[in-house]
Amino acid sequence: MSNRIPSRREFARAALAVPAAALGRGAAAPSGRVTVGIIASGQRAMFEARQYPWFENAVIVAVCDAQESRRLGAKAELEELYAAQGRPNRGIRMYSDFHDLLAQKDIDAVYIASSDHWHVSMLIPSLKAGKHVHCEKPLGVSIEQDMAALKAARKYNQVFQYGAELRAFPEAKHAVELVLNGRIGEVCRIYCVSPASARGGSAAPVIPIPKGFDYDAWLGPAPAKPFCADRCLTDHPRGIFNISDYTLGNIANWAAHPLDQIQRWADAVGRKDPPLRYEGSGQFPTEGLYDCAWQWNVRCTWADGLELHFMDNATYHELPDAPHPPVVWGRARDGSEVRTMPNGAVFVGSEGWVLINYGRVITQPASLIDSVIGPGEKRVRASALEKIPEGLPKGFQQALTAGHHQDWIRAIRTGAPVADDIESAFRSDMISQLAELCIRTGEPVEWDPVAETIRGNATARAMMRKPMRSPWGVA
Repeated sequence: MSNRIPSRREFARAALAVPAAALGRGAAAPSGRVTVGIIASGQRAMFEARQYPWFENAVIVAVCDAQESRRLGAKAELEELYAAQGRPNRGIRMYSDFHDLLAQKDIDAVYIASSDHWHVSMLIPSLKAGKHVHCEKPLGVSIEQDMAALKAARKYNQVFQYGAELRAFPEAKHAVELVLNGRIGEVCRIYCVSPASARGGSAAPVIPIPKGFDYDAWLGPAPAKPFCADRCLTDHPRGIFNISDYTLGNIANWAAHPLDQIQRWADAVGRKDPPLRYEGSGQFPTEGLYDCAWQWNVRCTWADGLELHFMDNATYHELPDAPHPPVVWGRARDGSEVRTMPNGAVFVGSEGWVLINYGRVITQPASLIDSVIGPGEKRVRASALEKIPEGLPKGFQQALTAGHHQDWIRAIRTGAPVADDIESAFRSDMISQLAELCIRTGEPVEWDPVAETIRGNATARAMMRKPMRSPWGVA
């Protein structure tokens, strides 16, 4: 199975190949559609937005981005897809300032797919403007931001969906339910495993800002820094995912996927707070532009003493007593086989274990995967599609992202709960925040959920707030 993102041409070709009658078009009146604006229209945003033309209950009407080329590209691609599907569409409006998009009364909801440092500064005004929000993970880049997002979502009471699409993976749902219903016995320990952030990058040379690139808007709340390719233009590894001005790195950005599955279980067993104590170590680059943690190993302990072992995948590979199933996980960019687990949420019990990877579930004993969850047993909510529309480009991520967005759209239309709400998003993201402060300060961190602050570690407590460039903030 490949996680390769299909090209624009492949999506358009699939759209052109599907007759309108096959999809039952026209069943919902235009007035019944949820109108959606896309805030930030880069690669990930467009990958997920491409699923919309296959569904009749929502329509994308606007895109916003600080880069003119991305706005133009998103408009052209989406209009092409809608035309190929024969769906009524007003044309895609373009905005360079997301506030202008939020001011449009005919937009019901927004999908925020900006870089991490922008999430909360876009999320709060969106909720305040009366828009429903689907926000990419992670939640924020500081504890202050996470808490502000939680309070705003509670206050404005719009439909919020956290963009951790693995909740649309049926096998992951089944795996969590196996753990919930005691199929591995008593849960003894849990591992969260994530790829590490990249090292390297260079702030030199400083280069001219390309025409049509509003660099000040791209920076937004982040500090003003000289424009350079590795900060803004390089595709892999991308600076916005590896520079601490814009992210915590993969300890939050990628780790959000396995952490979200762990939180899914934690919510279901009634754990209303994240782990309270964090102790461990980590390493940060000592040279280059990229400065997020490239190694970490943190024990995160809930109030009842249960431990979550949170680490990068290279560190996990060295653990002798953790599950290491002998399988090929996929292929690296150079085409070589990957034989060490790249990511996962691992639940180890007294009678077996369950491993949820992005794309695969493995159990021990192997027969456990076939265990049926019966009537009256515990269940978790999922965002999987009930039926995949004919012609929707095939692929693991296409089905997941389409399902997760459709779950959000259904909640907006019907008032049903979403699969991944703000409460769950806050708790899982706080694990990243507190673990990162633990390794950054080199000291244990203890979270007080009543006072909503860090106890003891004064350095970490001062870092709960990350400076934000004026006029941006979280008020």
